[in-house]
Amino acid sequence: MRERLSAKAGVIVALALSLAGCLGGGNVPSELLTLTPNDPPAAGAARSGGVGDGLAVLTPSVPQALSTTRIPVYVNPTTIQYLQNATWVAPPKDLFRRLLAETIAGRTGRLVLNPDLYTEVQGPTLTGQLIQFGYDPAQASVVVTFEAALARGAQSVQTQRFESRVPVAQPVTAAVAPALNQAANDVAEQVADWIGR
Repeated sequence: MRERLSAKAGVIVALALSLAGCLGGGNVPSELLTLTPNDPPAAGAARSGGVGDGLAVLTPSVPQALSTTRIPVYVNPTTIQYLQNATWVAPPKDLFRRLLAETIAGRTGRLVLNPDLYTEVQGPTLTGQLIQFGYDPAQASVVVTFEAALARGAQSVQTQRFESRVPVAQPVTAAVAPALNQAANDVAEQVADWIGR
């Protein structure tokens, strides 16, 4: 009987510990970072168009250094470290795609589609590569570099590289995260203006 009670108690303790891990114990970050658009669509703004009118904003590709939820520090051209105590709520490529879509829709008034929701997109598509999205200690700034590719049908593709740098006083999360949000918004606004209405 005692062995059964001990086994049940052990199971209860294990469940309690695993639940504590889910709710903030263990190595869970105390806060998570995200990107917020400066120019999102207005609440209640309705858009409509034909099947081929909507712009699909695809998730950009990223180098291995950005295949994580951490913020890279570009120590030199061949060395990357990561900023301590800085964790995105989702991978940068996903956060940047949402920021791009919101900014393009808000700034241009275009019908912008999420290809995860609309699988039969027939209009133009925006994709590209998020090349840099981190802190550059050599210039004491954050840097966001995006190589955009806009396809308008099977016969026309345009590419252009966009970059923004924002100075940062100290390489700490409280300074780097808002600066990255500012730089990402600047790049998204440049892309929106490039695409046009």
